[in-house]
Amino acid sequence: MLEELKEKVCKANLELVRHGLVLFTWGNASAIDRPSGLVVIKPSGVSYDDMKPSDMVVVDLEGKVVEGNLRPSSDTPTHVVLYKAFPGIGGVVHTHSTYATAWAQAGRNIPNIGTTHADYFHDDIPCTRDMRKAEVFGEYEKETGNVIVERFRNIDPNDTPGVLVRNHGPFTWGTDVLNAVHNAVVLEEVAKMAFISSTLQLPTLDVIEHVPSMNKHLIEKHYSRKHGPGAYYGQSKKSE
Repeated sequence: MLEELKEKVCKANLELVRHGLVLFTWGNASAIDRPSGLVVIKPSGVSYDDMKPSDMVVVDLEGKVVEGNLRPSSDTPTHVVLYKAFPGIGGVVHTHSTYATAWAQAGRNIPNIGTTHADYFHDDIPCTRDMRKAEVFGEYEKETGNVIVERFRNIDPNDTPGVLVRNHGPFTWGTDVLNAVHNAVVLEEVAKMAFISSTLQLPTLDVIEHVPSMNKHLIEKHYSRKHGPGAYYGQSKKSE
C-alpha cells in the first residue's frame, strides 16, 4: 500500500539528518495521499541509521493505523490536524533544529528582515501562544495541531509554510514531503540569519524588538518573483 509514498517519506526523513536538522530521533516527516485520505509517517523512536521504507506507517485522517507493524510517530495527531486544516499541503515536517527551536523557546516570531526569508516565507514565521494546562494534559499532540491552526487564522499557510510551536520547535509543510523538508532547511537558515542580525543590531538582551522590518515592497518583490501568476524565478515549467 502506497509503496512509492513510503519510499518518498523514508527519503525525506533521512534528508533531515543529512541536512543536520535532526539529532537522534528528534524529528519526523509525513506525506498524505489526498485521493485515499491516507497518511504515511515515520515510526516512533526508530533510529535513522536503521530506517527503511517498509518501516513507514500508514494511518487514516483519524490517526488510526491502516498498515504497518510499528507505532507511528507520537506527533501523528499534529500532522493529521494540519492535513485536515490546510488542504493545499502534501507533506509535513517537524524538527528540533537549533536556531528555529531557540526562537520557539524564546516565544518569538522570526521577523522577515531579509530577502532570503522573503524568497520562501511571505510573513514573519509565527510563534504560537502558550499551550494551556488542559491542552497539555489532554490530547497534547492533537492540541498542538489546533494551536498551530489557530495561529494561522489570518495567515495563508501556503504563503508562509512554517510555524514555531512555543517552547517546542518548528513545523513546516509543503506541496509534498520533500518540499516540506526544503522549507524546514530554509526555516532553520533564516532563523540563524535573523538571530545573528538581531544580536548585531544592539548589544542588549532586548535586541530583537529593535530590528527593523524589511520594507513591504522588497518583501512583495522577493515573494512574488517565486510565487503566483507573475513568478519568473527558475526555469519555465512549460515544454518547449
